[in-house]
Amino acid sequence: MARILEVRRLGRTPYEETHALQEQLVEERLAGAIGDVLILTEHEPVITLGRKSGDDPAAVTGSVAGVPVVSVERGGEATYHGPGQLVAYPIYLLPEGRRDLHRYLRDLEEVVIRMLAEVEVEGRRRPGLTGVWVGDKKLASIGVAVRRWVAWHGFSLNLFTDLEVYRSFRPCGLDPEVIRRFRRGILALRDREGLYDELHDRMPSVYGQVLPGYGTPVAKAPGAVQFIIGPEAQFKSFEDYLRSTEDPNARVTRLYPRDFWQVRSF
Repeated sequence: MARILEVRRLGRTPYEETHALQEQLVEERLAGAIGDVLILTEHEPVITLGRKSGDDPAAVTGSVAGVPVVSVERGGEATYHGPGQLVAYPIYLLPEGRRDLHRYLRDLEEVVIRMLAEVEVEGRRRPGLTGVWVGDKKLASIGVAVRRWVAWHGFSLNLFTDLEVYRSFRPCGLDPEVIRRFRRGILALRDREGLYDELHDRMPSVYGQVLPGYGTPVAKAPGAVQFIIGPEAQFKSFEDYLRSTEDPNARVTRLYPRDFWQVRSF
């Protein structure tokens, strides 16, 4: 039986806030209180140091003034998160038969490669390196942690990202010149929401999950709102709802089919 994947779009968030949410969801997933969850966000500027970077923020030399440096438990080395990225954090219980971290990293790469193919970009792997490349440039970085077979952290995809920050350190231990972002001409094919849609489709197809839709019970937080979006609906998009609500903490969880949403306050 296919497992349910809940998708949460958080908008732009401080890294520490989303990291704390991940930790909370990992504990809930371990306890069996929730199913698998996919967090989609972009962060305020931050440089994170993976386990291979050590614990010393000085490992990032010449870092940009005002950009915090945070040590985290994911694998890999240093990377940057900031406005203009698509960041995905799957909170995912690796099932028996798939408890292989190398395979999981390759699965995450496959998600990105399939998503890029939908916008006519050929992503590929490079032997001995983790991530997704376009030509000789790296477009997506991947780093994960696992707690009792619940995987967390995930990947970031550079869309409109300011690449200048990368020049202050060696991202993933690489020459900063190998990091690239989408060309704007390619992004004209799909807006950011369209890329989110593609990611929604690719993730379940790789992991054998289904996205919740009509008739699927989904637990609501207190005060959660469900509504239909469409030409005759009250709201044409979830942004319309967020603009209309007075709740400054409103976040949106996307459910399937594509015109069904659940809004929660976290």
